[in-house]
Amino acid sequence: MRRRIPQFVCGLFGLVLFAVYFSQHPVAGAINETVLRAYWQIIFAFTLLVGIVSFVRINLQAVERREERPYRLVSLVGLFIMPALALIWGIKGDSPFMWVFEHVQVPMQSTVFALLAFFVASASLRGFHARSVPAAILLISALLALISRSDISVLLFDQFPGMAEWVRSTPSMAARRAILIGIGLGALTTSLRVIVGIERTWLGSER
Repeated sequence: MRRRIPQFVCGLFGLVLFAVYFSQHPVAGAINETVLRAYWQIIFAFTLLVGIVSFVRINLQAVERREERPYRLVSLVGLFIMPALALIWGIKGDSPFMWVFEHVQVPMQSTVFALLAFFVASASLRGFHARSVPAAILLISALLALISRSDISVLLFDQFPGMAEWVRSTPSMAARRAILIGIGLGALTTSLRVIVGIERTWLGSER
């Protein structure tokens, strides 16, 4: 019974929201708008709370096990200091919250993105080897996209930006749409499995 009730509630609301989303009735549109605006924010707040609790619990356990203790402590301190600064002094331009954000968080984000750029570049060098025809096409398309973003493209060939734009808007867009269609079909299949009751992993263990 403890598992049947959540399955029933999930299936009922899934069918109702599915019908409301595709219905053209004004009442259905109002319900859909309310769900997307009001209840979506409530769900997001609860998921944020769950994430914070999980983050604190995992880091405290790591501190007790002496695993990367300085980094874990800094993460926990930052998690509690930033909301405290925002609640006490606000988030205006000259507030301590904005000072910490601009002088601590923004430089750390820049550092992380700079490191990611090197990882992406090294992975591209390893992956863009023209060992086959599809790999050669991928390599040429990537070079077109990269060179078109700089001023060198106009110096090399006047039609270079147009060629790169055609690659982005035609074959690249077709591939992206195919991927999005596959993602949509996968999400629809998973949703139907949850609504019907075939997929029960979200309920946790059998206990």
